[in-house]
This record gives sequence, structure tokens and C-alpha cells, in this order.
Amino acid sequence: MFIIKPDEIAKEIDKLGLSEQLTLVEKIWDGIARNNAILPLPEWQKAELDIRYGDYKNENLQLHDWEGVHQNLSEE
Repeated sequence: MFIIKPDEIAKEIDKLGLSEQLTLVEKIWDGIARNNAILPLPEWQKAELDIRYGDYKNENLQLHDWEGVHQNLSEE
């Protein structure tokens, strides 16, 4: 088995153009998603998600549409 060191990989990545680097990142993320379909969540994260989902279901959240968020970010 041939093993490439992370530093060597980084040097090769630096030689790629931006488009090639973005394609590589996409392939890496796709591989992570395939291999880790269910990522473990710590209990505190599960509890927080349950709280937020409950607030959403009970309409206790102030929601913002994409256009409004984009406009607010553009103004800053």
C-alpha cells in the first residue's frame, strides 16, 4: 500500500487551479457523507435541536425570508 503524507497532498492541492480545488472539496465532502450517513450528535446538541424544533412547531420563532436576510447582510 502506498501512503501519501498530508503535507505532500497539500503541496499537490496548491498546484491545482481554483476550479479543480473546488471540485476536489466537493468530492471529499461527498465521500464523507457517503461514509458517515449518520453522524453521532452529542446529547447537548440533540437537546438543543429538540428545543428549537419544538419552538418551530409551536410557532415561537421569528422567521426571516432569504431576501430579507440577504438585504440585511448587504447593508452591513
